[in-house]
Formats: sequence, structure tokens, C-alpha cells
Amino acid sequence: MTKRISIFNGPNLNLLGEREPDIYGSVTLKAIEESCRSLAETLNIKVDFHQTNHEGVMVDAIQAARLSSDALIINPAGLSFHSVPVLDALRIFGKPIVELHLSNIHARDDAHRHSIMSGSATAVICGLGAYGYIVALQAAARALGPLADGLPEPLRFGPV
Repeated sequence: MTKRISIFNGPNLNLLGEREPDIYGSVTLKAIEESCRSLAETLNIKVDFHQTNHEGVMVDAIQAARLSSDALIINPAGLSFHSVPVLDALRIFGKPIVELHLSNIHARDDAHRHSIMSGSATAVICGLGAYGYIVALQAAARALGPLADGLPEPLRFGPV
């Protein structure tokens, strides 16, 4: 059975490529989605890709993913630092979660430094820019079991 991974993107990520490229880079969210879908084909997994600027919509999507996804990747963006409802939804998810940030939040200002989501995540990736999505997708897929035989050995190791 094909594994399914949901990728959730929080507020303002729809403006990637335009907003603060010195922090977030110049790659658009559409280009990131295309790269994730391409890698998902190689990994023989299905990907659901979502973006919302609304906390409640994010909570609803995470709750729905409990029934349809085997793992979750989330870039909660600004919700990372204050959204207890999103945190609670992640705690209920009960499957592998990879938290993702384009920038290195640990090197940012105080308002962008401490994600409350990290304690509920299986893994946290930050500071790799758009490439972080590729790493997150590999990590989430590996958390679900060995990867496809056609991939190089270092990428195919079993669960993280």
C-alpha cells in the first residue's frame, strides 16, 4: 500500500519568493511543491500539499490528516511560536511529524527563535532553505520504513 505524507505550510508562506528573500530565499512555494511531488514519485509515496494563513484551517487539516496520512511535515511559520491549538492538533496526530523551517530559527530574533511545536515533532529541520523540504520528505518517508531499492544505500536505511 502506498504511504501518504501531508505537508502543511503556515501563514505567509504563499508569498515565498517575494517576502524577505534575504531570510527565506527566492524559491516560490509552488516550486517547492513541484520538487516535493517529484521526489515523492521517486520514493513511491503520495503527497498532499497545503498552505493556509488561518490557524483554525491548519488545525482542521491536521485533524483530518490523522485519518488519511501516515506522516506529516509542517512548516508552521508564525504559528510556531504561539499556536497552542496547532500544537494540540499535532499531539493528537500520533504518527511521525517533521517540523520544518526555511531559516535557522535558533539564530533569529527572540520572536522567531523558540518553536513550541518542536516538542511534539519526531524531527526538526531548520536553516536549509527550500532544500529543507526535500530533507524533510526523505526523513518522513524513512520514518515509515525502508525507501525504494533504486535509491543509494545511505538514503534507504530503515526507520529513523
